[in-house]
Amino acid sequence: MKKLFALLVLAGAANAAMAADVVGNASAARNKIEMCIGCHGIPGYKATFPEVFQVPKIGGQNAKYIEAALRAYQKGDRKHPSMKGIAVSLSDQDIADIAAFYSQQK
Repeated sequence: MKKLFALLVLAGAANAAMAADVVGNASAARNKIEMCIGCHGIPGYKATFPEVFQVPKIGGQNAKYIEAALRAYQKGDRKHPSMKGIAVSLSDQDIADIAAFYSQQK
């Protein structure tokens, strides 16, 4: 039982270490933001699905905030069908790259 517990702890630590190694590359995001531009790239844009709402401006936001938001959409902690559909298709590297790109925007 102790060996199993130790193995689980090591596996968890290795997984956390791999996630910590992901560093965003804003240049790499240029090929990953096509889905974002359609809504977040239009100043004052309002979407109508699932209801009418003001699309948030993400340019200039903190990278960690963007990463946390995308992960929350992946998990379902944030509720928006379109954003969940996009977020679940992103890898950890994609999320870091997109966050780095938008954090550098004005």
